Amino acid sequence: MAKKIMIQGTMSGVGKSLLTAGLCRVLRQDGYRVAPFKSQNMALNSFITKDGLEMGRAQVVQAEAAMIEPNVLMNPILLKPTTDVGSQVIVRGEVIGNMKAVEYFKYKRSLMPVILEAFQELEKDYDYIVIEGAGSPAEINLKQNDIVNMGLAKALQAPVLLIGDIDRGGVFAQLAGTMMLLEEEEKELVRGVIINKFRGDKEILKPGLTMLDDLINRPTAGVIPYVYLNLDDEDSLTERFQDKGKVSQLKAAVVKLPRISNFSDFSILESLEYLSLVYATGAGDLENADIIILPGTKNTLSDLLWMRQNGIEAAIKKLAQKGVIIMGICGGFQMLGEVLKDPDNIEGGGDLRGLGLLPLETIFEKEKVRTRVQGRVNNIQGELTELSGAEFEGYEIHMGRSRVLLDRAEKSFSEVIPITEKSEGKKEGFANGNVFGTYVHGIFDQGNFCESLMKLLLKRKGLTYEGIEPLDFNAYKESQYNLLADTVRENLDMELIYNIMDEGAK
Repeated sequence: MAKKIMIQGTMSGVGKSLLTAGLCRVLRQDGYRVAPFKSQNMALNSFITKDGLEMGRAQVVQAEAAMIEPNVLMNPILLKPTTDVGSQVIVRGEVIGNMKAVEYFKYKRSLMPVILEAFQELEKDYDYIVIEGAGSPAEINLKQNDIVNMGLAKALQAPVLLIGDIDRGGVFAQLAGTMMLLEEEEKELVRGVIINKFRGDKEILKPGLTMLDDLINRPTAGVIPYVYLNLDDEDSLTERFQDKGKVSQLKAAVVKLPRISNFSDFSILESLEYLSLVYATGAGDLENADIIILPGTKNTLSDLLWMRQNGIEAAIKKLAQKGVIIMGICGGFQMLGEVLKDPDNIEGGGDLRGLGLLPLETIFEKEKVRTRVQGRVNNIQGELTELSGAEFEGYEIHMGRSRVLLDRAEKSFSEVIPITEKSEGKKEGFANGNVFGTYVHGIFDQGNFCESLMKLLLKRKGLTYEGIEPLDFNAYKESQYNLLADTVRENLDMELIYNIMDEGAK
């Protein structure tokens, strides 16, 4: 049976996911087999495993940090918000339906056996399991039938480290207040606290740490400094959407849709020194962009209406006429077509006019497409010819299926071969002049597609790619994981943490 430790937080966004990833990498560096686990994740950033199942992206990052293949057992329950009060519910990688929050609150307790079974299967192959909680364990209105924080810690008898975010202010109140609202049995599981995102001199903190220790009778396991990393994070509170004011040779504008999903598609673009990436919330953000990207979304129809109402759609169509490269991924690809139809009420029902930049019709269907793919861009003439032959890998995850309205099959963007199922290659995506779209998430990460696209954009500005070292994204991510592990090791009392894991829950 694997030893375990659980990371819980005083609120969302305190750094639970990254700390879990950091501990996974430290334990792996120390020679142990380690895996992450999060019983229930709410996120629009998801991933398709090699066996065609869907899981939260944060647990994929943690698996990469642990240097193991992502497995849906690491995230048995995934909630993907479709509205402000409802989510698509995914259990062990399979969609079981959409539920309103009140409905799911009553239903979730029935999922505890599924969660425990997944954990028991997972721990057979590992020495340590690092478990991540969600939000805060002190949400007293939600504690009944909890399956992700103290309810899970009690079921697994997992010792807990409680993490607070000093960058938001009031970290001592966060930690002491959380402890105060816990039941006695829950308090016993908390073995230490961690202060995260500290900027400044730790000596200034020492008096407060002593008083906190006296107040809650728990040791401080460490104070982690604010560190800048380029790793995939949770979508709701990510800082990557903030304008960093970077000025470069190229500008890419990603439309920040209200229900944007899988923004991890653009992590590699943020790493390119010669490109500035902005997340556009208004038409003005698109000015001077060399490429505009419509990303994935959990609600294509409502986000298309949002673009129509705030002027982004009109701006994109005008810039497309001026020759700016327009790219759509998944839901963004669907938006570029002429019409979107929802006969089964998947996203609210009815028909909606698209941007009309590609001759496509999309029909939403009940069955979700989930597959990993590898592919090659077809021979494209005209504006996008430099992309011809570029190779990529990625995954498809979408409810709709798109078909060409005109007999223009030669304009299909690429040929893909599904990796997760036995199937012949198929045409995928569509290209028309300076506009193209694809269903493939992660298209920039593997192969030479990203390099080919950057060469195209630079050439259009009269610049050259010569002298630019291609980015090895896998090596870059490894450097980020190692930097994270170094930060964790240097600033946490790892001897204390190992002792906590070895002793287990008291």
